[in-house]
Amino acid sequence: MRIYISADMEGITGLVDADDVQPGGRDYERGRLAMTEDVNAAVRGAVRGGATEILVNDAHGPMRNLMVDTLHPAARLIRGKPKTMGMIEGLTGAHDALVCVGYHARAGAHGVLSHSFMGHEIEDMWLDERATGEIGLVHASAAALGVPLVALTGDDAACAEATDWDAAVATTPVKYVRSRFAAELRPQNEARIAIEESVAKALTEKRGGAGFGTGIGTGTGTGIGTGTGTPSAATSTLAVRWQSSTVAETLLGIPGVTAVDPRTVQAIGTPPDLFRQLGVWMRVASALTNQPPYC
Repeated sequence: MRIYISADMEGITGLVDADDVQPGGRDYERGRLAMTEDVNAAVRGAVRGGATEILVNDAHGPMRNLMVDTLHPAARLIRGKPKTMGMIEGLTGAHDALVCVGYHARAGAHGVLSHSFMGHEIEDMWLDERATGEIGLVHASAAALGVPLVALTGDDAACAEATDWDAAVATTPVKYVRSRFAAELRPQNEARIAIEESVAKALTEKRGGAGFGTGIGTGTGTGIGTGTGTPSAATSTLAVRWQSSTVAETLLGIPGVTAVDPRTVQAIGTPPDLFRQLGVWMRVASALTNQPPYC
C-alpha cells in the first residue's frame, strides 16, 4: 500500500504564532522539530496500517522545514521549491491514500493561523461556489486522482473543515482554537500517540476494504460566477479574491482566467489542473506584493 503524506506547519502540535512557523522566527527551530515529530507519528501509524511505501512532501512555506536527520527512515521526502504541484507534489493515482499532517483552517475561519495559501494576499477562495481553502482544494485534487484523503491532523477548526468536506476523513485535533494566534494545546506525547493511532486505524480499515468517501462536498452557493461555457463533470471552477486589485488585473493576462469583480478571478479545469494553476497565480502575486503572511 502506497501512502502519501502532505505536511503543513500551522496545524502542528504546540505551534500558534508566526514566529513558530516562519524561518527566522524566534521559535522556528522548535517548530521544525515539532513538525518532524508529528510527521514521524503519522509515518509510524502508516507502517502499522500496512504501508509498504511512504512519500512525505514538505508542504509549508520554504518547503525545507522537516529535519531530514531525524525523519522516520521508512519515509522518502520531497523537499524544497518551487514545485509544480506545491503541497501535493508527487501525488499520483498510484497512491492508495493521502494523509494530511499539520493542516489549518481556511482564510476567514476562526482557526489557529488560519489562511488560504498566501495569508494576507488571498482574502477568500471558492471551489464550485463553495468557500474553500487548502483542505478543500487538496481534498478535491486528490479525489480527482482517485486517492482518498483518509486522515488529517491540525487544530479543531481544521478538523471540522475536513469532515465538512468528507465525513469519512479520520481527524486528530492536536490543539483547540482560542483565537487566531492562541490555542489550548494537547500534551505533545498524547497528541502524537493520537496521530499514530488515527492513521494506523484509518489505513487498517482501508486495507480491510472499508469504504472511504472521495466525493466533493456540496455546500451552499456564494454568488461567485461559474465562468463561460458548461464545465463537464470532471471540471470545477476555482475563484480567488485577492487583497490587491493589481494582482487580479495582472492575472487576466493568463489565458482562461476571467474576472468576477475587480479583485476576484476565476478559471475552469480539473481540480489538479486548478491546483497547478493556482501555484502560478501565487508566483505572480508574490512578484507584485510584499506582504507578510500573517498580518
